[in-house]
Amino acid sequence: MPYKDIRNTRIHYEIVGSSGDWVALTPGGRLGLDHVRGIANQLAAGGYRVLIHDRRNCGDADVLLGGDQPEHEIWTDDLHELLKELNALPIIIGGRSSGCRLSLIFALKYPTDVRALLLWRITGGTYAAEKLAYKYYGEYSLAAAEGGMAAVCATPQFAECIKARPENRQKLLDTNPQQFIESMNHWSSYFQRDAEKPVIGASEEQLRSIQIPACIVPGNDKIHSRAVGTHLSTLLPHCELHTLFTKDYDVDMSPNAEWVAKNETLATLFMRFLQKVLPR
Repeated sequence: MPYKDIRNTRIHYEIVGSSGDWVALTPGGRLGLDHVRGIANQLAAGGYRVLIHDRRNCGDADVLLGGDQPEHEIWTDDLHELLKELNALPIIIGGRSSGCRLSLIFALKYPTDVRALLLWRITGGTYAAEKLAYKYYGEYSLAAAEGGMAAVCATPQFAECIKARPENRQKLLDTNPQQFIESMNHWSSYFQRDAEKPVIGASEEQLRSIQIPACIVPGNDKIHSRAVGTHLSTLLPHCELHTLFTKDYDVDMSPNAEWVAKNETLATLFMRFLQKVLPR
């Protein structure tokens, strides 16, 4: 499993496929790279070379807390530096949920380094912003306040980080609980700030400025609503919209198994789109 030291953190990554146009895919939430491996395998079988990686504080990567930027912007800069080191720019970039957010911010920060966008299960709106602010940060602030850093280590998310890389446990235990809470609250504030934006992390004006071809597949639950994905498709100037699910679940997260079962369908949609906008 290859690693690279990127901006003071060690990033675990894999390259699926040995030749073809470069694609970078990022999973949602704080999930590890295995959660986009299925689509990566399909794209690689279609002749693409796909980078998947564990972001800092996710999967088999270093736990590294703090920073003045929103965490999704820190992830974006990490990925850009990793792609530079791999000589993989310009890139076709995509992801689901927080991976979609990262991809849009990447396109805004590094527009000349992006060839196309592949976006699915997009998040936006007040409900999603409030729920995700708690899921990503609030619950860990509460754990630290009630039980210190040992309680943070016991949460499912950080327990997974420790399982993947045992040295992360001592890093967390050495962290001052109050500083940890301040970091979590600081990152959470960006979600609250963006609650009224079309998608978390980008304004309508910013989205309209993106001149990169984009393929959008909306989600089907309360955090990844079909309406948010459909609205995003009206803001991006060069966009193609595909709806896989016509039923919206009245739950925060629709069954993941339904989406896993659509990996081949998603990959086929993306490859057909890329063949139109980036003919080989």
